[in-house]
Amino acid sequence: MRYLGIDYGGKRVGVAISDQSGKIAFPEGVIPNTKHLAETVKIICEEKSVGEIVLGESKNFSGEDNPVMKKIYEFKAALAKETNLPIRMEPEFLTSAEAERIQGKNKMHDASAAALILQSFLDKRRSAAL
Repeated sequence: MRYLGIDYGGKRVGVAISDQSGKIAFPEGVIPNTKHLAETVKIICEEKSVGEIVLGESKNFSGEDNPVMKKIYEFKAALAKETNLPIRMEPEFLTSAEAERIQGKNKMHDASAAALILQSFLDKRRSAAL
């Protein structure tokens, strides 16, 4: 089963996809955050045969929700309604900064952050299965 990872941002949303075995995450692309975001993600899920979505959960250093979390929860609800797929939350702590450190700032930066979020989820899932 393929997983879709999402790094939600106010202007841009990074998207990553796993391989068919659900072991490795790859940056897929960056899409604009518009009122049609959930519909756009649904299309990606259908085209890529995604079975589950992993959405980055933004917390501050104290573990409290960052201001963007309100919008993330709203997006999660819209996405659940649009796709009917399970949506898991995965903590994203400085993933954008890590993606930029690894590859520099470029047009795929947000997709790489999404891949880091998704890979973290996949690794935890695999460890729990052992």
